[in-house]
Amino acid sequence: MKIKVLGSEAACGTSTTNGSNFGSSTAVRLCNSGATDRLVSIETSANALIGTFTLKANGVEFVQKDPSDEIFAAHASVLGVGVAITS
Repeated sequence: MKIKVLGSEAACGTSTTNGSNFGSSTAVRLCNSGATDRLVSIETSANALIGTFTLKANGVEFVQKDPSDEIFAAHASVLGVGVAITS
């Protein structure tokens, strides 16, 4: 898989009121830079929870979402950046 980075990596917000849509990206690369597993939440722009998952310590995952959906994490050690996924 190849990715095209669409912005600057930044720490995820840590609560429902300060999640990010990462520049309205439909794909986001998340990296847990810490040594502890962290909960990641995805919600609508109206703060309705879509779902959660655990991002393992030092792990990387890619999340597909709608442009207005927002992501936040249990700790600022989770970093995110909008990406385009190419083949």
